[in-house]
Amino acid sequence: MTGLSDTIAAIATAPGSAGVGIVRLSGPRALNLADAVFAGRSQPSQMPGGRFLYGAFRGEMGETIDEGLCLIFRAPHSYTGEDVAELQSHGSPAVLARLLARVLEMGARAARPGEFTLRAYLGGRLDLTQAEAVLALVGAHSEAARKQAALGLSGAIGARVARVAEDITRTLAAIGAMLDYPDEGVPEEERDTPLARAEAELSDLLGSARAGQLATRGARLALLGRPNAGKSSLLNALLGYERSIVTPIPGTTRDYLEAQIELAGLPITFVDTAGLRDTEDEIEAAGVRQARLLGQNADLVLALEDGHAERESLDLPEGVPLLKIQTKADLGLTWTDSQAISVSAVTGAGLPELREAVRAALLGNVSRGEAWLTTERQADAARRALTHLAAARALPDDLASYELEEALAALAELTGRDVQEDVVDAVFRNFCVGK
Repeated sequence: MTGLSDTIAAIATAPGSAGVGIVRLSGPRALNLADAVFAGRSQPSQMPGGRFLYGAFRGEMGETIDEGLCLIFRAPHSYTGEDVAELQSHGSPAVLARLLARVLEMGARAARPGEFTLRAYLGGRLDLTQAEAVLALVGAHSEAARKQAALGLSGAIGARVARVAEDITRTLAAIGAMLDYPDEGVPEEERDTPLARAEAELSDLLGSARAGQLATRGARLALLGRPNAGKSSLLNALLGYERSIVTPIPGTTRDYLEAQIELAGLPITFVDTAGLRDTEDEIEAAGVRQARLLGQNADLVLALEDGHAERESLDLPEGVPLLKIQTKADLGLTWTDSQAISVSAVTGAGLPELREAVRAALLGNVSRGEAWLTTERQADAARRALTHLAAARALPDDLASYELEEALAALAELTGRDVQEDVVDAVFRNFCVGK
């Protein structure tokens, strides 16, 4: 975290050609450096924040690099909380590289990955969950990911954590007062009630962790079943186009095949696998082994059985959530299973129910309007806080204080109010330069 008083610069738009590109500067000399490279009716350093100027960007010898806008933001009313200038030019890689080189020649330092957001965090503009939401929003590939990142960026997670911390702090204060007057004890409304409320809120928040992580990184669903169970047909029906080869010959699929789809707002990768059976064919046997491994590592297994044929046992991976699917319902079912969803890839019967079952299996009962924990770091801190809170509730008043203080420390780590430098470094290491 050295060099945080430097003025930094970076290209803030994605690589490649575009209509508009941005070089961002932040730090004490940002506006003076903008003066040196920008020629317009006024100097950026003489303008109030929230304004923009039109003019030309000049090179060392006064030549025109490009024409465009200079946006001015003054501390503390900027993304980083510092003085910021954004130079908006045409999005040519050559133009942006020359603009960046020019401000670096004038004394700016090249920004490290995530340094703009790091400064926003260190300056108190964002907590750590909001900073992680910035990264999630930049990388969002689905509506669920975008929505959760936007909720996280709004500070919704911090607000939920603050409610828990307030209840714990109130109880700690009541226990502290009791130690001065031990004969009176702590009234129920000052200990049991707030701690029960805090535990319920924290349990609910922690219960969102799996859904939040799936919304961010996406889910992998493995289609497992015996040969000709209808795996490839079901995949094609869910996708709406023919992605996998379908034939009546058993063992058509020998290698696995992936396809992406957005379902219930989640980015989902379906994996079509080789049919599970004993075989002397070395290539097919390798595909069967791969299918079992893919199922073991999936977020959800769709276990397909041919509902029109005689039922056969299916050796499925243990410890992985699964949905049972009866296929070929249009041909008539020869057996029934109350836990299975009957579908037809030909008529589409049962597909809406299957999609809803997938959504429920992945997201559970979490509220879609609430902010979810989206990283393992957040979940770990919440898990430790909940453990200490539960321990405190089981202890006498005079012994509960330590556990409650540890719970508060874990919550402070969750939001980044009190967190080790290596944790902060690990978070911002994943950012791109310019953000």
